[in-house]
Amino acid sequence: MSSRLSFKEYLKSTVAEVSKELSCIIPEHWDVPESLKVSMHYSLMAGGKRLRPLLVIAAAEAFGGSRAAAMPIACAVEIVHTYSLIHDDLPAMDDDDYRRGKLTNHKVYGEATAILAGDALLTHAFYCITQAGRKHGVPAEQLLSIVEELAEMAGARGMVGGQVADMLGEQGITQLQELEFIHLHKTGDLIIFSLLAGGRVGGASAEQLEGLRRFGRDLGLAFQIQDDILDLVGDEAKLGKATQSDVQQHKVTYPYFIGLDASQQEVERLTHSAKQALAEAAIPDPGRLIEIADYLMKRDH
Repeated sequence: MSSRLSFKEYLKSTVAEVSKELSCIIPEHWDVPESLKVSMHYSLMAGGKRLRPLLVIAAAEAFGGSRAAAMPIACAVEIVHTYSLIHDDLPAMDDDDYRRGKLTNHKVYGEATAILAGDALLTHAFYCITQAGRKHGVPAEQLLSIVEELAEMAGARGMVGGQVADMLGEQGITQLQELEFIHLHKTGDLIIFSLLAGGRVGGASAEQLEGLRRFGRDLGLAFQIQDDILDLVGDEAKLGKATQSDVQQHKVTYPYFIGLDASQQEVERLTHSAKQALAEAAIPDPGRLIEIADYLMKRDH
């Protein structure tokens, strides 16, 4: 009998392990103002799918890499994602009152503390990455590449650039390519980073890393198109936020451009293309990554 966990069990146990690590991410001996620590912890522990850390761990394990070595980097990317959500919810950005069914950070702790909590989280992510080397022996050359890629994909060329394009897009997007740019960078780049980072921990070759990059690009775009769909037809209770928010904010989405049915078909096409990239890259054990792709295509929140 196989001892391999079902995907449901794998997902549940991995998310629980990541959440446990995140709950004590700030070293106890650090003297940090309590209000800042509480604000950081509030958003880190507000729930969520933990998709990006899941991808780091699954990618590392696809090459026989150590989960323990991948975990600090998995936490780092979730920390960056959390900072981006705190800032995204601010009045100057999306002005949201709820995130994952809870009041947004600035609604609880005030705008100034929320901004600084986001700043502190972003900075702390790079500290976490170093711990993969200091505690788990990930080679310095691999860590250097991971730090370089996070700085690129979370910054002006990546996620932040996508956020700016999204803000500018509120003035009117007229082409699908413009929306694709936003989705690829605002959402997709951290997904690509997660896969590359996990692959590096596992010792992936240059060709295999390129396969992970292609997988992440298609998966990230499919994920965001599915978000566009769920904003129209999703269950508010499961999503933890109001639906129809894109419509109310006059945001242009994939369903707006190509319709709901065509958007769902595009999610399926991109998911198939993503899985094909894994097959062509000759990754030793891509099973969990394939399961994640299928899970995301069928998700309802």
